[in-house]
Amino acid sequence: MGPRIEILNYNPGWLARFAEEKAAILNAIGHWVVVIEHIGSTAVPGLGAKPIIDIMVGIRQLADARYCIVSLAAIGYEYVPQFEDEMPERRYFRKGPQTQHFHLHMVEFVSKFWQRHLAFRDYLCAHPEAVREYEALKRRLASRYGTDREGYTEAKTKFIRLIEEIAMRPTDRSKDG
Repeated sequence: MGPRIEILNYNPGWLARFAEEKAAILNAIGHWVVVIEHIGSTAVPGLGAKPIIDIMVGIRQLADARYCIVSLAAIGYEYVPQFEDEMPERRYFRKGPQTQHFHLHMVEFVSKFWQRHLAFRDYLCAHPEAVREYEALKRRLASRYGTDREGYTEAKTKFIRLIEEIAMRPTDRSKDG
């Protein structure tokens, strides 16, 4: 049983922590990186979150991730292959103590995983009402699930998929004028 799930109020320092970590990642594996994005709740201004900085690293081919494992380990990242059966399109790394850490998601640049995560983040950044709704849901679920991170994450999925669907829906720009 792990620690209680705690949703903290938004902290603008999360953006600076991302920027510092991005620089360290680029220094370690920049040759393989197409682009690095801040994703997850800490990337959305005003959104309460667990104090985990989610970082999405876009690479040209997922097979190249194997060349990054040692260099990322040198800056404190642990490669966690156990989720690859569930998400074969992603390589997952984590860094830091339980209370303040980073999750690194290495994926092919512009893959479906890439597109979904950016669409979700960008939609929330543009829709304050969705931010309020999502934060309220996360706080309710954190209270309900306590230390069950898997249950908490699963319970958020329906909301996340709905927002992704809305955010990725094609728009008809021909009506604009």
